[in-house]
Amino acid sequence: MVPHAKTARRKQARPSELVAAALDLFVEKGFAATRAEEVATRAGVSKGTLFLYFASKEDLFKAVVRENISGLYPEWSVELDNYTGSTAELLHYCMQAWWSRFGDTKASGISKLIMSEARNFPELASFYQQEVVEPGSALIRRILQRGVDRGEFHPIDMRYGVYVVLAPMMFLVTWKHSLGACLPAQTGIVPQEYLRFQIDTILRGLARPAAAPPKGSAP
Repeated sequence: MVPHAKTARRKQARPSELVAAALDLFVEKGFAATRAEEVATRAGVSKGTLFLYFASKEDLFKAVVRENISGLYPEWSVELDNYTGSTAELLHYCMQAWWSRFGDTKASGISKLIMSEARNFPELASFYQQEVVEPGSALIRRILQRGVDRGEFHPIDMRYGVYVVLAPMMFLVTWKHSLGACLPAQTGIVPQEYLRFQIDTILRGLARPAAAPPKGSAP
């Protein structure tokens, strides 16, 4: 009974082990250069075993994205709903939390991978757009709309407001997985400081100034 129970637990763990191995290799080598055999070997199983769980390398990539990126969105959505501070504070919190939970992890290399290989794999690019870009943009839009509705931000074109927030985040993960990986630490970017500067700059453009007191009123 004990060996059988161990075997059952091992089988249950295999999909996660394969996803973890695939994440490592996709980030190290890219999607095109990663072979299914390599993923199986790194996970300690045969190629045939891999295909028992995932029909193709594309399906394995989708599982990597869902487990490491799009699976984070429900938690973030709940946090957004429950936040009680100002929208400026919320934007600071969300971008710093994005870095600690995603940007500063190996999974952020998938974003860089998509930007470099999307044209060669349009189906995966479409999947990533639906699973990651669109719901992520919707969360940013909700933050900005919250600021507008509360009178904290100027009304803006939300289509482009989302990109204003998204752009420094995408730059940071691209830099991290390219030039940043080659530079000495002292010559690079400190991510938390970079994000703080970017958020402060964005807020100076978004923030609606406090209303001036009526003329003749007491100071």
